[in-house]
Amino acid sequence: MSFEEFAASAARDAQPRSEWSSALCALWLDRRGEWDAAHRCVQDEMSGDGAWVHAYLHRKEGDQGNAEYWYRRAGKPAVPASASLDDEWASLVRALLPA
Repeated sequence: MSFEEFAASAARDAQPRSEWSSALCALWLDRRGEWDAAHRCVQDEMSGDGAWVHAYLHRKEGDQGNAEYWYRRAGKPAVPASASLDDEWASLVRALLPA
């Protein structure tokens, strides 16, 4: 699936695909404006990808300190609060979509 197909799915489909990881499901839900549901998808996720998306969600929420904790858990550099959320979302989707 391409990035464009993923983004279109968030606009069109009723549910995320069952084969997607929790991290991708969270990004799909976030694109639909469902932050709470997205957060629930990764809240108990122990993978690095889940922690990475969790960090993004807390940055989006405006909780930079919590976001920085989750970036460290993911082994990723913290993204500054001033950086574009749309750009980070797109980067995450592109990194996490299966090849």
